[in-house]
This record gives sequence, C-alpha cells and structure tokens, in this order.
Amino acid sequence: MANDQIFAGLKVVDFASFIAGPGAAVILSDFGADVIKVEPPTGDLWRGAHKIPPQPLAQDAYPWHLANRNKRGITLDLKSPGAQPVVERLVKWADVLIVNTPHLARRKLKLEYDDLVQWNPRLIYADLTGFGEKGPDADLPGFDITSYWARSGLLAMTRDAGAAPTWPVAGSGDNATAVGLYAAIVTALYRRERTGEGSYVTTSLLAEGVWSASVSIQAALCGAKFYAQHDRKNPANAALNVYRASDGTWFLLVITHDKLAAAAQAIGREDLVTDPRFSDPAKLTQNMHELTAILDEVFGSQPMPHWYDVFSRAHVTFGAVRGPQEVVADPQLRLNDIVVPLEGAGGKLTSTISSPIQIHRVTKASARRAPNLGEHNEQVLQELEFTAPEIDEIRASGAMGMSWAIGATGGKAHG
Repeated sequence: MANDQIFAGLKVVDFASFIAGPGAAVILSDFGADVIKVEPPTGDLWRGAHKIPPQPLAQDAYPWHLANRNKRGITLDLKSPGAQPVVERLVKWADVLIVNTPHLARRKLKLEYDDLVQWNPRLIYADLTGFGEKGPDADLPGFDITSYWARSGLLAMTRDAGAAPTWPVAGSGDNATAVGLYAAIVTALYRRERTGEGSYVTTSLLAEGVWSASVSIQAALCGAKFYAQHDRKNPANAALNVYRASDGTWFLLVITHDKLAAAAQAIGREDLVTDPRFSDPAKLTQNMHELTAILDEVFGSQPMPHWYDVFSRAHVTFGAVRGPQEVVADPQLRLNDIVVPLEGAGGKLTSTISSPIQIHRVTKASARRAPNLGEHNEQVLQELEFTAPEIDEIRASGAMGMSWAIGATGGKAHG
C-alpha cells in the first residue's frame, strides 16, 4: 500500500470539547492532518470520563485517547486578554477550525466565524451545535444522549412495548455526528480547491439524530400508519424479530420475503410455509404470536454456533447480540483494521478503534496517544513564530494557565 496520506500538510485547530467535534478532527488526523487541540487550562472535561459512572471504570483514560489521538495539545484561557494574539495566529495558521462552544459564549469570546474570517478568508470554520443555529432552543446545551437520541425520536423507538426509555450508549450519537461533521469539512475543502474560498459549515446533534432515524421520521412526515411498539412475543413480523438460542445467546433475525421458503427448510420446518395459520397474509397477521412461539421453541433447541452454521448456509441475515467484551475478541475487527495498535498511551491502552473510513492504496497514520495537558504549548507558540520575549509575555499573563506560567520560572515549562 502506498504511504499517501491524503491530508498531509492540512492544518487543523480543534477548539471543540467532549467527542463529536474532536472526533471529526481525529478522522482528519487518521489521514495525515496536523491537529492542534486547544483546551482550557483546567482541561477538557472528557479527560476524566473514564472515572464517571456509567462509563466503564478504568485507570487508563481510554475515552480521551480515543477522541484525541494523533493531536498536539495546548492550553488557552480564552477569557484572558493575553489569549487573543494566540487565537489570531492559530486562525492564520489553520486550514480548518472546529468549535462547539455555545454561540452565546462564542460571541463573548469573539470566536464566531465573522470574528475569525477577517484573519483568514480561506478558513474552513466547522461549527457543531446541539439543536441547530436557529429556533428557540438554538442556545440550549446538548449532549448526544439528549439532542441526538432523545430529541430525534430514536430513543422512543429503541425499546420494547411497555419498557421505559433506556440510557443510550455514551458517545454513539457523538461519533456518528463526527462523521457528518468530517463530511461537511471535506466538502468545504473540495469547494475551496475549486473556488479558493473558505466556508462556514455546520451540523447539529439533532440533525444527525433525525438523519439516523430518517426512515421513521420520513414516515411521520407523510402521515404513515405506525405499528405499535415492538413486542417480541407478538411482533408485527415474526421474520424480523429477536430470538434466543439454547446457550442463552440472543440474536436478531431478518428473513426477507424471498428467503422465507429457504429459511423454513434450513431450520427443518418446511411445514410453516403451507400452514393455513400462516400462509394467508390476513391470518398470518392474526397469528403472529403463534408463529413467534413456534420459532422460540425451534431456536431454543440449539446453541448459537448451530444457528450460525444454519443461517450462513441458507444465506439468511442474522446478528448475534454481543457485549463489548465479546466484540473486542471478534477477528473481523483486526482483520479489517477496525481495531489498530495505539502507540505511547501506556498502561493497558495498547490498541484503539480506527475511524470507519478506509481508502484502498492509502495507509492511515499510525495511531499515537492523545496529548498531555498543555504538552505542546512551547512548541506550538514557536511554530506560530512568537518570539522568545512574546512567549515569556504570554506565559506571564497566565493566558495558557498559571501552572505553565509558574512552571516556566526555572526555564522549563510544564505541560
């Protein structure tokens, strides 16, 4: 494979916090972009997510490295007057700037597009919000569990009849949104190649959640008749249901109409195709619970490896339900570079999850640990062509954090 990193030389400033915005920057870094992560001197709150229930507890800061690998890191107090010259140099240096600070705060910090584009007309300004830029809730704070999951309708639909809404998997909506924001950035970069002009691009957690739920939301837009919430024992369609093998493994079964006869033969129940209770569509609807009960008995008679072989031979679509500890042992992940080595993180963090985009004949950048807090303050300021006296002045102002300023008294800054 050629070592052709598509975004080599692309300069990205990541002002975003938590996951979705930083995740878009990670994808750019996977293809060679130079990313500078900008945090407040107290650090991005996501640094401590590995110790906040219900996230799985660990000594290693696995969420931080996942969302910020391959980046250089600096600290900057945007409320400090001494921060403005650094922001200006970063904007002039950058091709792409990613920000998710709420717009009310952004205006006070002079971090809006109109504030920055004067310094760099070719800038791609990537804006991420919870609920969009307009409307009564435009300034509300949002996380993926509230904006992407709850507000979009997804959470209401991903539960069985009678069950309360559950707590969604943290970061799942954020990481989907990261791909959307990355797509917006790449689209703007392509436009810049054609026109020479920068762009203001944006998406929101709400927009991405509605896009994910779009089959059902589109149905609601045209007044479609919705079935009742899914009831496993009395489903709308027994061929699209969840069943349990004898070893306790749950699996999702998806038998399309053209596979019904082959599936019935594969499980040894050809009689179901001609059974008068199920052969007529109207009667099938009335007796769906009976068909489900029969299939429960059939599938409960053998372990999952047996059904894996049966379904695979018959080309029936299925999916065993697996927990995270089982997923990481799946050989498909490493064979397809979904899980890749992680360099330098220490502890048990020896591998990480690559972004979900692969380009044949292009080698992704090796995954390297996320930066320590303020690790590259000195290096980045020098790269931005601040002189030694100017760096001393920035340091003394506390604009990059008092710990860095105090640590510099001995001639060496602490990250």
